[in-house]
Amino acid sequence: MKTMQITIIKSETQYKAYCDALEKLLEKDGISKDVQDEIELLTLLIEKWDAEHSTLNELDPVELLHSLMHDKKIKAKDLVEILGVSKGLVSDILNYKKGLSKEIIRILAAHFKVSQEAFNRPYKLINPANSHLRNASVMNTPKEVELAC
Repeated sequence: MKTMQITIIKSETQYKAYCDALEKLLEKDGISKDVQDEIELLTLLIEKWDAEHSTLNELDPVELLHSLMHDKKIKAKDLVEILGVSKGLVSDILNYKKGLSKEIIRILAAHFKVSQEAFNRPYKLINPANSHLRNASVMNTPKEVELAC
């Protein structure tokens, strides 16, 4: 079997082509040593491109989750089954009312095939006690507000 000429990824088009090629190689039965080497090389180059061009670090964990759900066409009700939690908890997570537990981070990272660090970063939650305030994002601490009478 003739293997493809592999070079360092220099464009989005080349990146997509390598991803497609890797997917086709992984679908084959009875992988030879040459094909295994090609799989490893493509994986390495794709991971390098991802690390250099990833926007995961720019998104907070909930934005990342929304983005991944959109990309994979997953709805909140699907997350309930994936995570094995209630609809209310999924809703609270997606609306910044509850944080991600270690177990949920592990499940999400495994399901979406991303590092746990992508979900395990600080982000602001909306405290229900302050939801009536404009821009009431806080880190789980209620704000005392004096009302002028």
